[in-house]
Amino acid sequence: MNTSQKSLNAGRALPKQGIEWLHNPIFNKGTAFTDAERDKLGLRGLLPPHVQSMEDQVQRVMNNFRNKTSDLERYIQIVGLQDRNETLFYRVVMDNLEEMMPIIYTPTVGKACQEFGHIFRRSRGLYVSKHDRGNIRKVLENWPTRDVKVIVVTDGERILGLGDLGASGMGIPIGKLSLYTACAGIHPTQCLPITIDMGTNNETFLKDPLYIGLREKRISGDAFDAVMEEFVAAVKVVFPGVLLQFEDFGNGNAFRMLETYRDQLCTFNDDIQGTGSVALAGVLSALRLTGGKMCDHRVLMSGAGEAGMGIADNICAVLMEEGLPLAEARKRIWFVDSKGLIVKSREGLVEHKRHYAHDHAPCADLLSAIKAIKPTMLVGVSGQPRTFTKEIVKFVASYNNRPVIFALSNPTSKAECTAEEAYTWTDGRGIFASGSPFAPVTYQGKTHVPGQGNNAYIFPGVGLGVVATGATRVTDAMFVTAAKALAGLLREEELAEGRIYPSLKRIHEVSLKIAVAVAEEAYKSQLATVARPADLTEFIRGHMFKPEYPSYA
Repeated sequence: MNTSQKSLNAGRALPKQGIEWLHNPIFNKGTAFTDAERDKLGLRGLLPPHVQSMEDQVQRVMNNFRNKTSDLERYIQIVGLQDRNETLFYRVVMDNLEEMMPIIYTPTVGKACQEFGHIFRRSRGLYVSKHDRGNIRKVLENWPTRDVKVIVVTDGERILGLGDLGASGMGIPIGKLSLYTACAGIHPTQCLPITIDMGTNNETFLKDPLYIGLREKRISGDAFDAVMEEFVAAVKVVFPGVLLQFEDFGNGNAFRMLETYRDQLCTFNDDIQGTGSVALAGVLSALRLTGGKMCDHRVLMSGAGEAGMGIADNICAVLMEEGLPLAEARKRIWFVDSKGLIVKSREGLVEHKRHYAHDHAPCADLLSAIKAIKPTMLVGVSGQPRTFTKEIVKFVASYNNRPVIFALSNPTSKAECTAEEAYTWTDGRGIFASGSPFAPVTYQGKTHVPGQGNNAYIFPGVGLGVVATGATRVTDAMFVTAAKALAGLLREEELAEGRIYPSLKRIHEVSLKIAVAVAEEAYKSQLATVARPADLTEFIRGHMFKPEYPSYA
């Protein structure tokens, strides 16, 4: 147990004698309680007599996990372990991250959210309702500890590419915070998932007797803003200095909330900034294969929501570093939405789309826009499955030696194309990344390992850097810095396999490097409140939770 973990546990009230130790997921060791601990803590007889090691317990968990017949059953099993024994849960996840991440996060978490009311076992986190207006601070004060460093909050309106899931979207904050711990070592007791139930417009849920949220239509406009204003104000009082991550809010609210609150407290929107950062890292890695600079490329984004705008803004930051003025940088990036190519002549464009509306004749659909623009990089963030058709991908490949095809929509069922399609339709020349994982593809004797542009590469490390330095704000520069750090960690042998992201097996190394880079940016920008240590890397490493059983004897 490292210094950070010892000090955290030392400051917490221990369970009382006996069975309470087994019912507390923070302190529970299950069959690993030693004989001495069983005598001291009143556990004798409450456990089978044989003392098992953590390794024995991990083996049991994994045997059961691999015997399940569906990913949803695996999700239910592993989340149940999290509710019983958090230390063992994180040991299992950290040791088997490539196998576990698709279960505790995309794509399985999407199915879990859809079925959340039907698989509900034990409440985790906080639920704030629109009816709590006037009392939101009291609701937050019901949380048993004030030592919260990271909050992930959603209103469930735009869960992945699945739409309005209301209060059932709680699976997303829970999953995200699990990755904060598993990937970057933020202590699990310092993580708080919150869902704000604004109602739902999902008719299926409104008629479902097992739905866990309010059976009322979703509020919007001034009523929505009033709840959020009170919520943010309460967070600042109850959990001062906390990092607040907005997650899976609808487009109509996400951009506005980010602009409203980013200068009021330490906050960011992962769908905008995190996605933008991880995609930028993939683009920077792809440049190592295509050659040239970013300014040599034309990017066409399919989808003009939070993710697309975040990606575009980050690419613009790199283009400006290459010497282009902002207006010229934006001209390298084009958008197609549900109405076709976004052009200046279109009426009724919202603010964030106007930045990337260029002088051009309208194009009604994606294919005609691609034929007109001839992008060198095609990025899908529309949430519309199979929109990168064979005709589209083959056309992009016809004039690009190394076509860049990013199908980033989540979960897997929403991907614009599969890895196999991208490699096959480009004759093995494509540089591919997706939002959800795809298996390696062998084409004409060569095995390609597709990159997964998973935000888990970015937000845990950013969070760790922010928490360790006590940064008062999260800036766009931190996410550009994180993207560069991630791209810089890609090894030549990984690039040769077709990867544009490091192996997930290296995620702890990746998160630490990103945290250090973000910390450097915090000190450079004078946003840090913690004095700069002599050895920044070791200082941050000391904050990283390790899932090891302490001794209570």
